[in-house]
Amino acid sequence: MTVLKWLLIVISIGYAGGLVALFFAQRSFLFPVPTVARTSPQQAGFGEAEEHVMDTADGEKVIVWHVPAKPGHPVVLYFHGNGDFLAGFFGRFHDLIADGIGVVALSYRGYAGSSGQPSERGLLSDAAAAYAFAVARYDAARIVAWGFSLGTGVAVALAADRPVGRLILEAPYTSTADVAASLFWFMPVRFVMRDQFRSDERIGRVTVPLLIMHGERDPAIPIRFGERLFSLAHEPKQFVRFPEGGHENLQNFGAIETARHFINAVSG
Repeated sequence: MTVLKWLLIVISIGYAGGLVALFFAQRSFLFPVPTVARTSPQQAGFGEAEEHVMDTADGEKVIVWHVPAKPGHPVVLYFHGNGDFLAGFFGRFHDLIADGIGVVALSYRGYAGSSGQPSERGLLSDAAAAYAFAVARYDAARIVAWGFSLGTGVAVALAADRPVGRLILEAPYTSTADVAASLFWFMPVRFVMRDQFRSDERIGRVTVPLLIMHGERDPAIPIRFGERLFSLAHEPKQFVRFPEGGHENLQNFGAIETARHFINAVSG
C-alpha cells in the first residue's frame, strides 16, 4: 500500500506539473512564430506588392502587403496561419493577382517585422487595423475576408463584426480549444486555454456568402471541425472537401481555383 500511495503521489505531482507547464507554454504552441526577419515584397520577389505599416488601437505596428485590385475587382483580406509569414505564402495568390483581384495580407504582431507579442485579442486588433486599411481604399462589399488555419478564427471574428462582401475559410475549426482538447485529451485544456478563438460562437453573426475548404487528410485540424462550423453557419454557404488534401497543400488540389470561382460568382 505504501508503494501504491507514493506511486499515486508521484503521478499526481507529474500531472500537475505538466498542466502548469502547458498553461505557461500554451502561447508558444499556438503561436510558433517563425524566426524570419522583416522582408520587403521586392526582396521576396513580389514586386507587385506594396508594404505598409499600420498602427493598431493598442499601440503596435503591424505590416501589410498590398497588391491593388484592378478597377471593379474585389480584394482579398488575408489572415495567415500560425506558423506562416508573408514572404513564404504570397506566391500562392499568383493566379488571383493575374485576374485583377487585389490582396491585403496581414503580418500579425510578433511576426516578420510586426511589433508586439501574439494573443487572440492582439490578432483581432491587428485585423481591425488591416480592415481599416482595406476599407479606406475599397468599398466593403468588394472585400473578401480569407482565413487559413489559425487565421480562420480571425476572419470569422472580423466578418461577424464588420461589413465585408464574402468570407472564405480554409481548414477552419470550431475553436482552438476544441482542437487542443482533441490533442491533449488527458488535460483540462478548455479551462486553462487563454486564446480560444470561438468561431462556433461567432459564425452565427456572419450573414455574407461563405466558402469553406478543407482537406479530408488534414492532420492538424481534422475535417470534422470544419464540418461542424459549416453546420452552424447561415446560408448562402458552400463546403468543398478535397479527398487527398492535407493541411497546407490545398492549393495543389484546386483550392485557389475554387476560391476564384466563388469570388467571381458572388461579385458578378
